[in-house]
Amino acid sequence: MFERHQGGDRAVLVCLDFGEPDYLENIEEFKLLAEGNGYKVMAVVQGKRQRPDPKLFAGSGKVEEIGAAVRGAGAQTVLFNHALSGAQERNLERALECRVSDRVRLILDIFGQRARSNEGKLQVELAQLQYMSTRLVRGWTHLERQGGGIGARGGPGETQLEMDKRMITERVKRLKDKLKDLQRQRDTQRRSRERGKQFSVSLVGYTNAGKSTLFNALTHAKAYAADQLFATLDTTSRKLFLDVDHSIVLSDTVGFIRDLPHGLVAAFRATLEETVRADLLLHVVDSASDTRDAQIAAVDSVLKEIDAGDAQQIVVFNKIDLKGGEPAVERDEYGRIRAVRISAKNALGLDLLRQALVEAVDGQSRDAERGSPAVTVYDPTKTE
Repeated sequence: MFERHQGGDRAVLVCLDFGEPDYLENIEEFKLLAEGNGYKVMAVVQGKRQRPDPKLFAGSGKVEEIGAAVRGAGAQTVLFNHALSGAQERNLERALECRVSDRVRLILDIFGQRARSNEGKLQVELAQLQYMSTRLVRGWTHLERQGGGIGARGGPGETQLEMDKRMITERVKRLKDKLKDLQRQRDTQRRSRERGKQFSVSLVGYTNAGKSTLFNALTHAKAYAADQLFATLDTTSRKLFLDVDHSIVLSDTVGFIRDLPHGLVAAFRATLEETVRADLLLHVVDSASDTRDAQIAAVDSVLKEIDAGDAQQIVVFNKIDLKGGEPAVERDEYGRIRAVRISAKNALGLDLLRQALVEAVDGQSRDAERGSPAVTVYDPTKTE
């Protein structure tokens, strides 16, 4: 769908400070995003602004500085760690005489490369189309060759732009219809599981927190896990036997990130709704990250967006080995487990996590009877 850059393209990153917290940490994350998409980062241009410039986002003086960095590095692309409007993107490309891309497009491009299932590919294409429709100038006639054809070419008087808009609209409708069919299939499968009354648990967390590593450690599965952002996109589920009397269905889900494009959340909503319907969320956190609390807030924000903000949740502080931590369990004021400290990679604390899951299964019916709070929310201000 998107125009693919050549592997190893040299890129200049632009990261402007508008007063947000964790500015420097966000730069490092953006570097990982760029490198994960195959770019070779040659330079990072920084600066402070009160607000974006309406025409060039960065302002004319800063654009001159960016242009000098591009020429000095021989870069083919400039990547902004911000969301650009279509007009700003076009103005910047004219001024810099190279390809310009924003954070949203970079994330969509990564998703486009990593999607493996048919549904995942459809979801990503839908998000890409909706994003690109706001930047439409011309050049979308290649869509006629997808999905058996979009429709007849326009008659006399229909401009290229009008024809492209119509093609995108019709392709979006086709994609939404296909995704609705897949949603109906998933609903049927879920009703079947509900008849079996199987306790369901979903792993959620910031990208690269170690969800897939934990999933593999618990289930002995071979889900793809790597030290990179968005290593896997497709939801994977396995039955997990906790002991002779307890079993659950454990699902690994796509990782979240700050400022996750709304179009992507909307496109993946059908998949993410499996998270809403889980009996328990295991919120996996990279405990070694300096921006841990901001990452927790970013995940909670997306959970609220997909109506999963009130789901029962246990925080799993992963990677404790990186800071010399020990496995442990924390409880809230009701005596319920609120957090477990583990290292999935080194299998530390997994026994404590299994016990926490057994307790959650046993506590489900008791909670319904006595009406105690179903939600356990991590508060970073409390002593850990």
